[in-house]
Amino acid sequence: MVKWAIDEAKIRGLIDQAVERTFRMDFSWDWPGGVAYYGVCEAYEATGKEEYLTRLITWVDEYMEEGLPKLSVNGVSMGHSLLTLYKVTGEEKYIDIAKEMADFLLHEAPRFDDGILQHTVNSESYIFPEQAWVDTMFMAGYFLLRIGTLLKREDYFADGLRQYHGHEKFLQDADTNLYYHGWDNMTRSHMSSIYWARGNSWAAVTMSRALPLIPVTHPSFMIIEGSLRDQLSALVRLQGEDGLWHTILNDPSSYTETSGSAGIATALLAAGRIYRKPVQKAVEGLLDRLKEDGTFTGVSAGTAVMEDAAGYKGVSTKRIQGWGQGLGLTFLAELINTTKNFY
Repeated sequence: MVKWAIDEAKIRGLIDQAVERTFRMDFSWDWPGGVAYYGVCEAYEATGKEEYLTRLITWVDEYMEEGLPKLSVNGVSMGHSLLTLYKVTGEEKYIDIAKEMADFLLHEAPRFDDGILQHTVNSESYIFPEQAWVDTMFMAGYFLLRIGTLLKREDYFADGLRQYHGHEKFLQDADTNLYYHGWDNMTRSHMSSIYWARGNSWAAVTMSRALPLIPVTHPSFMIIEGSLRDQLSALVRLQGEDGLWHTILNDPSSYTETSGSAGIATALLAAGRIYRKPVQKAVEGLLDRLKEDGTFTGVSAGTAVMEDAAGYKGVSTKRIQGWGQGLGLTFLAELINTTKNFY
């Protein structure tokens, strides 16, 4: 068995650097900031450093004062930070906006089939009729579970579970146990039928986060546990030589990508000792992608469901991205949270 070697003081220092770099980015009230600040909240939960939350409160309060944009499924991801701020501060203004988001998802957001949320973004120029994207599991499904648990709202909680089950139904391949990027209900197809790394990380992270919120006696627990178990078993067998995962998971000629790898590694960490060896390899690979100034490098730009494999391979990794910072911070926070499990 590989020896677990993590320097917690070093990881805390890296979190400091990554949080600082994240706050030097400029975000609108949309999913890049939603994921980035989710990572900041995870860093706060793991380290207890009040200054992380103080800076986030300043940003959120300024945006709320100016007025928030029209809601979308992706834009609801900002609600993750609101839930953390409400839990810590008790300020009703944060939960009031979060409830507006949850009510939007329940009553206004477009759906298809058995209540599955259609992927929508904060732009009327991009419309994806009756399409399910795996991203929604994090942006909206996990949010609904969190707010349902926090407020003891069964309607929110049940709809969160509906999103998990619906996306598993259409996106998890029964043979590979990997998740496709998207499903088009009108053409009854997975479009380009790509197993995208960041998409699989959205599924893996949110399923690993969901299980502690669901009573083990609830039928959904074993459904989600089984989906995650089989997905992780497939993912560890696709890990690249550098400890990371290829942006097209089953295509070694595609580049290894940081944000998806961070999300996958986070879910493996949460699974415990069974994945100690691949996790240690992932730690080394991911820390190699973290610059001294706190930038996670090698993060693919925003990625629609591309037309073919070449489209995914052509997505640039040149720039810093909010989702790279957010998933990277989530991974570093999980390192601190789970180190005690790796003796």
